Amino acid sequence: MLNLLCDVYKGAKKDDVYLYVDHDVGLSKVSEELLEQFGEMEIALSFTLSEMRSLAKEDPKQVLANLAKNGYHLQFPPVFED
Repeated sequence: MLNLLCDVYKGAKKDDVYLYVDHDVGLSKVSEELLEQFGEMEIALSFTLSEMRSLAKEDPKQVLANLAKNGYHLQFPPVFED
C-alpha cells in the first residue's frame, strides 16, 4: 500500500478549490496557467495519504491516481442541484 506525504494548497483567487500535490515534488508539475488562476498559493494542510485514508470530500484512490498521472489533483466545491 502506498503512503504519500501530500500538501494541499489554496489560492487567493479560488474559494473552496484546493490543489493536492506530492510533498516531495511540490508545485513543479503544475502548469503556470493553472497556478496563475489560483493567485498567491499557501499550504492549507499537509497529511499522509493512502488508499485507506478517509477524506471528507474526495476518493483517496482517485486523488492518488491523479497525482500519479498529472502530478496534482484538483478538489472543487460541491455542486448543488435544485
